Amino acid sequence: MHNSQVRIHQPPPTRHLHPANLKIHRSPRTHQPSSPRSSYPQSPFIQSVDMEGDRTIETDSEEKEEEMMMLIFPALYVASIRSKTPCHISKLSGSEYTCELLEGHERRSYENLKMEPRIFKALADYLSSRDLLRSTRGVTVEEQLAMFMYMLAQNASYRALFQRSGETIHRHIAACFNAISSLAFDFVKPPSTETHWKISSNPHFAPYFQNCLGAIDGTHIPITISKSKAAPYRNRKGTLSQNVMLACDFDLNFVYVSMGWEGSASDAGVLSSAIRSGFRVPTGKYYLVDGGYANTPCFLSPYRSVRYHLKDHGRGNCRPKDYKELFNLRHARLRNHIERAMR
Repeated sequence: MHNSQVRIHQPPPTRHLHPANLKIHRSPRTHQPSSPRSSYPQSPFIQSVDMEGDRTIETDSEEKEEEMMMLIFPALYVASIRSKTPCHISKLSGSEYTCELLEGHERRSYENLKMEPRIFKALADYLSSRDLLRSTRGVTVEEQLAMFMYMLAQNASYRALFQRSGETIHRHIAACFNAISSLAFDFVKPPSTETHWKISSNPHFAPYFQNCLGAIDGTHIPITISKSKAAPYRNRKGTLSQNVMLACDFDLNFVYVSMGWEGSASDAGVLSSAIRSGFRVPTGKYYLVDGGYANTPCFLSPYRSVRYHLKDHGRGNCRPKDYKELFNLRHARLRNHIERAMR
């Protein structure tokens, strides 16, 4: 038996494709997860063609983005430019507007300046005669005072009405503040201690109120203040104000003024502060106050929980039922002087 050599034919070894042997043109874009199909070996040519296609698409996309930005940027620039509305739009100058208020109907002067034309002119003449205010080359004393009164009366912007620059308006208003403040001791004086003729000549009031000097009440003056400081000035009605205490005699002349308190302060608290600051009532005399104040020898308040206001007594022609209602009725008639003085 011949020994035969069996030769087993083996196919040549398969040449495996190694990534090192492939020259693949990689895209500079961020690697994206490949799909299942991309896991199969692909020829370098096909891979190269795909990358070139991506580059072409990317170039077209960048050009479109640049064109879009060229359209968006001008639109944003135009939208950011706000059209300026002129501030001085009135056809009247400041002096002409002032003359229109003073020479027109007195109701319009009162609504804008809270002062009748005759009183306004008398005050302007007085300030001018005392050399407290002077007319400048472009602004008269009347216009300066009108700016000041409009600011106090309306608590609003006044530039659009008086057609002046901010520097001019602030300069003249500061001068008016100084002038009016200097008149405090000329007009706000203590009342006479003698019994007023309105009381001595009326049997409804004398001798019951013969030692009364006048009446006291508080009023809220609207203000404008920054939000960071607004909280103490917010009153019970929700608006911003200062609580000002006023005292007057029966000739409607103010005899004492206490100002500067926040709107949240009570009337009684403002009065207590005024007393600590030097407000004095002569011995044996007193002022009439409403129910918001304490009843003391110097400040006489009405009976509480009893009909008081004049409008309450005027309904249905109701007469006082007892001595308390009678006292409150006569008390209200005298204390009404402070309401009239503040109008």
